[in-house]
Amino acid sequence: MSSTDAAPDRLSGLLAEHAALETELADPAVHADASRARRLGRRYAQLAPLVETKRALDAVRDDLAAARELADEDASFAAEAAALEQRVPELEERLRELLLPKDPDDDKDVILEIKAGEGGAESALFAGDLLRMYLRYAERRGWATEVLDAVPAELGGYKDVSIAIKSRTDEGIWSRLKFEGGVHRVQRVPVTESQGRIHTSAVGVLVLPEAEEVDVTVDPNDLRIDVFRSSGPGGQSVNTTDSAVRITHLPTGIVVSSQNEKSQLQNRESALRVLRSRLLAAAREEAAAAASDQRRSQVRTVDRSERVRTYNFPESRISDHRVGFKAHNLDQVLDGELDPVIDALTRAHTAELLAAGS
Repeated sequence: MSSTDAAPDRLSGLLAEHAALETELADPAVHADASRARRLGRRYAQLAPLVETKRALDAVRDDLAAARELADEDASFAAEAAALEQRVPELEERLRELLLPKDPDDDKDVILEIKAGEGGAESALFAGDLLRMYLRYAERRGWATEVLDAVPAELGGYKDVSIAIKSRTDEGIWSRLKFEGGVHRVQRVPVTESQGRIHTSAVGVLVLPEAEEVDVTVDPNDLRIDVFRSSGPGGQSVNTTDSAVRITHLPTGIVVSSQNEKSQLQNRESALRVLRSRLLAAAREEAAAAASDQRRSQVRTVDRSERVRTYNFPESRISDHRVGFKAHNLDQVLDGELDPVIDALTRAHTAELLAAGS
């Protein structure tokens, strides 16, 4: 018995869910609530590959049975039967992958934070490079981006920058960007280096699934909100009013700030978006920490606390240390061609889940 046949209840349940979603989305009344319609549409799109693969597997199995029967009378059907026999295990393997438990946040938009780390001015400059890389990648994928907060550095780049990335379709962004978090290391000759020596700097990337208000309840009594004047490179004030906002979540000690907008109200809302997403991430991490050793071992290759990637300019090389990915097309990667490395991480994670399940 194949592993796809070993989980009939899960498969039939997902197929029934897809059919129910199809019925709901055909109801015009559903689309009066844009948020609900978008949520249902994303889930429907998420289940579509599973449905298509199951239908294809059923069709191939039916064709194989017919070809085997006809091969007894006409030898020309033997070759067709042989080809169909190879397709069955391929589709069964694909179905096994699609039946793996999904990350509950896969269909969410994300908030991505980039922070300069070791390396001073060079780190801030590379933070700017990474920001451009993610903005270009979002542009290639047709996603919308919004800068929530940015603290420029004196010599260029950023000390700290946060952006929201939103899908314009039913595509989930967390499913693509969740492995980008961690320490990104750059090796190159800084513009300030007079003797041509290669320096190593580090930048931290944090990727959070953007929480909706229904995901996280924030009690206003748990917040301390301070306002201050926005500052630019070198600390000079770039605003004459106290429009920048800093929010401290007292129970957890999480501090978020926003100074990108001219309106205090807009900055407050941007900071709350980041706070909700950090609280959701903290809840997810707490749940993961309480999970079994086996579950933790399943996600070890995408541990976001590790040094995840090195960008080596002299050799035009990008290396992802979690899965051994290497490529010598650094310029293209920094211009947003991130799919090959993201695909490699996704394949490795899927392989670990399959291995753990077997």
